[in-house]
Amino acid sequence: MPVISLIAPPSKLDVSLVQNLQSAWGAVGDAVWLSPDEAAEFPVDQVPTNLDTVRGDLAAMRVDINIVPDENRRKTLLIADMDSTMIEQECIDELAVEAGVGDRVADITARAMNGELDFEEAIIERVSLLKGLPLSIIEKVIETRISLASGGRTLVQTMKANGAYTALVSGGFVQFTEVIGGRLGFGETRANRLNSEDGHLTGDVARPILGREAKVEALQELCPKVENAIAVGDGANDLGMIQLAGMGVALHAKPIVAAAAPQRVDHGDLTALLYLQGYSRDEFVE
Repeated sequence: MPVISLIAPPSKLDVSLVQNLQSAWGAVGDAVWLSPDEAAEFPVDQVPTNLDTVRGDLAAMRVDINIVPDENRRKTLLIADMDSTMIEQECIDELAVEAGVGDRVADITARAMNGELDFEEAIIERVSLLKGLPLSIIEKVIETRISLASGGRTLVQTMKANGAYTALVSGGFVQFTEVIGGRLGFGETRANRLNSEDGHLTGDVARPILGREAKVEALQELCPKVENAIAVGDGANDLGMIQLAGMGVALHAKPIVAAAAPQRVDHGDLTALLYLQGYSRDEFVE
């Protein structure tokens, strides 16, 4: 039986909205409030045919609406992208600013994440523009230019406290994921490696390059029963794992990804992934 999930930023979910949707869609059970004025859900007999239209209407209210199953909701694996997902920036774009090629690299990044460019070709081209940067720049960028996405640590810690394994799997670089993953509490991290020599970046990246297929392979390796996994990301190279996982979430994603993902969060933060799994606010591990 499908469950309608409604999630909004704190204090933004109106009781009357939930009641109106229950009435319009013939809810077959009472609404369950996972967090007052923030997250609620109710079961229906079938997926509403006008779901996409209603999603568009709710966007103005900053309310996310999704369909989730009523069984096997709490997942045993969290597999997450890093850039623009668990952090608010794209690390390579921030390095590029330090190299004086910020606009050029940001344009390539945006096109790659929209699925307009081959991921491997795009990363090779962008990394080549970083040649000669001192390795010390990486630490500087992490400390001064990178910020954790809202709700990320709560998501990781809550799932770990409930027995789930957590993996940060990024098309970015281990020089960032090892630090960011440690701060968030991930069980493991996987990413590409920026090559260096004599304390400076060489302008190349180690092979093989971790991209879309490597993320899918990581999901299958870490959770052979993929229906027990929740995957989250924002770019085209995340779409494979998002579509394969038992619960696949596009978070503040590029349009091509949001349109193809089973679930999407456009307005909430990473704690929305807990609500989608049926966790209530009082179960969160802050």
